Amino acid sequence: MTNDSLDPDAVPVQPQGKGRHRSLALGAVVLLGGGLLVAAYHFSGRDEPKTAESAGQKSGRPNADNRGQPVSVATVAVKDVRLWIPAIGTAIPRNLVTVRSRVDGELLRLHFNEGDTVKQGQLLAEIDPRPYQAQVTQVNGQLNRDLALLQNARVDLARYRELWAKDSIAKQQVDTQAALVRQYEGTVENDRGQLDNAKLQLNYTRVSAPVAGRIGLRQIDPGNQIRASDANGLASIAQIEPMTVVFSVPEGQLPEIHRRLRERSVLAAEAWDRAQKNQLANGRLLTTDNQIDPTTGTIKLKAEFANTDHALFPNQFVNVRLLLGVQKEATVIPSAAIQRGARGTFVYAVDGENSVKAVPVSAGAVDGELTAVDGALTPGDKVVSDGADKLRDGAKVEVISPEKSRATADDAKDGRRGRRSEGGGRGRDKEGKGEKSEKDAKGSEAAADGKAGQGAS
Repeated sequence: MTNDSLDPDAVPVQPQGKGRHRSLALGAVVLLGGGLLVAAYHFSGRDEPKTAESAGQKSGRPNADNRGQPVSVATVAVKDVRLWIPAIGTAIPRNLVTVRSRVDGELLRLHFNEGDTVKQGQLLAEIDPRPYQAQVTQVNGQLNRDLALLQNARVDLARYRELWAKDSIAKQQVDTQAALVRQYEGTVENDRGQLDNAKLQLNYTRVSAPVAGRIGLRQIDPGNQIRASDANGLASIAQIEPMTVVFSVPEGQLPEIHRRLRERSVLAAEAWDRAQKNQLANGRLLTTDNQIDPTTGTIKLKAEFANTDHALFPNQFVNVRLLLGVQKEATVIPSAAIQRGARGTFVYAVDGENSVKAVPVSAGAVDGELTAVDGALTPGDKVVSDGADKLRDGAKVEVISPEKSRATADDAKDGRRGRRSEGGGRGRDKEGKGEKSEKDAKGSEAAADGKAGQGAS
């Protein structure tokens, strides 16, 4: 035992390695705490609660709730309304003919272009005529032979009658010769019929258009054998001037239609395209079908259109409007003003204080953008024609013109685009701040490592 171990005032000496480690750990803790304080201060202002006042300032609409719902209005009027019957129809050619050959043979030439407008009787195709020319020659020779036999038999009959008159021959011989003459006459008639048939077959080798119209795509090419029994034929011709349209209407409209037809009134008809935006043709009603379809409760009608501009095409889908008459002095409003709900159809009427009231109406005939109505409306009343989707009975409204309504909608779109652009800029600012914070954190770590290195040294 030494004296140092017995001295109470002696200070214990720590090993040099342990003290160094404690210093490094203490420095790291201090630096870490400083970094956390810096980060907390940097992000402290980002999640401040948004007050209603600030939200209102950013939205730019502090008094939006004080205004009424913007709407457009229309004036109730009185005018004559045409009574249209809407229907869906199909354009059908006045005549649709499949051109077929009536004889068999080789197709030599075609004299039309696909899609051409052809005239009735126009030459369309030629078939090899030589076999039929030979048949005509053969039948004609047989006819000439039988004509010679008939002429000789008639001469003999005249001679026999003279001899019988002189009582030189028997009556039976005269009768036999007369029968032979009649036999040859029948043979000649048969030969003439065969000759006419042979000439007709020869004429059929030239195929002509049976009707005028637009010819379709050819079904056979020159050089092929064509037969009278071919189902597809040579081509088809559709007569499209005039064009007819077949459509169906409810059977409840039939009595009035028949009454007008019995009076020989002209019922005008209009053909419109599928979207009902373009009128294709004007025409008139021709007739009705002879029976009602029991499955649909409708009856077919046929209307005729001049179609000189070929706006109607065979089998084309069209919307048809049949003019049944005119309703005199009807109360009319825009069709867009009519609303439908659980209580039926109604409109929102605007009073002098810019408040709306739901007024029940009964919709009637529709003529363009106007609809005839029955209800507690008088001419001159104002009804909401646009913007009624969010209205309630008794709500306040702000009457604006349609031009102002469109301008407001455009401004709202521009505002939404601006907010989207501003939001994108804020996002980019946040990204920049995030990158800066990350760089600050990396710098703090580098400083901590440098101080630790200095402590270690």
